Amino acid sequence: MRIAVTGSIANDHLMTFPGRFSDQLVADQLHTVSLSFLVDRLDIRRGGVGANIAFGMGQLGARPILVGAAGEDFEDYRAWLDRHGVDTSSVHISEVLHTARFVCTTDSEQNQIGSFYTGAMSEARLIELSGVAERNGGFDLVCISADDPEAMARHTEECRTRDIPFAADFSQQIARMDGEEIRNLTDGATYLFSNEYEKGLIESKTGWTDAEILEKVGTRVVTLGAKGVRIERKGEEPIVVGTPKEERKADPTGVGDAFRAGFLSGLSWGLPLERSAQLGCMLATLVIETVGTQEYELHRAHFLDRFTKAYGHDAASEIESLLK
Repeated sequence: MRIAVTGSIANDHLMTFPGRFSDQLVADQLHTVSLSFLVDRLDIRRGGVGANIAFGMGQLGARPILVGAAGEDFEDYRAWLDRHGVDTSSVHISEVLHTARFVCTTDSEQNQIGSFYTGAMSEARLIELSGVAERNGGFDLVCISADDPEAMARHTEECRTRDIPFAADFSQQIARMDGEEIRNLTDGATYLFSNEYEKGLIESKTGWTDAEILEKVGTRVVTLGAKGVRIERKGEEPIVVGTPKEERKADPTGVGDAFRAGFLSGLSWGLPLERSAQLGCMLATLVIETVGTQEYELHRAHFLDRFTKAYGHDAASEIESLLK
């Protein structure tokens, strides 16, 4: 399968303040706050939902096509993704805006003050999927992940009108969407991704029951944190897949993106849903053991060994020849 991933591309600037924000706040002066913090650490990391998913697929050797918008400062990031098996030739480059950026300071009690600069991400709405598809010989599936909301709506409608199967993956944008927006992005999806909390939000905001949603999508994939993932299809028994044992827990950021990367890679290779979910859970485990969404390394032998321990020899033999 040829899979395109649409979604945000961003740089994260993460700083650490050794004190407590609360010690710097004066209760009767909160209406006129003017503060600066001397930080003792800065980490600059590559991020963005679309880029994270594509990176994971590239690590597995699935060669995804990344569709999104970035600024002229994207060249180093592009080179990184290209080296890790991502086709970035369809990334739109803004002539006037920088790549989206998240700037966040965390204090000693894990409180955070952050800002998100949308930047070039707002130009993702200018991308027409038909042109991208023609250049790449067509798509078998488009994963529409968190991005500029107008871009998500445009890509979804274009997939419907052009009969391109699509996966709906709102993740970070679901909080700002109303019921009508979610209904428009969901109806007709081949796959619907969410975590368990987002599942409840989708049902609450749309007014649709779980059964009604299964009428409108082909497959519903709900991640359950440490409990793994549940896959549901109308008229079929749910498939529940557990997670491999963690070697350590470093940072959960990007775990959901990694699961989607593994799951989509399994689909691209023609693997069944259960095996694809196992692949996603294994990749997600590598991410939770690493600080940063794209800082993990996939060593084939190590990956297969852990996959075998988690899911058995038969499962591992099915993916062995497919891994990069």
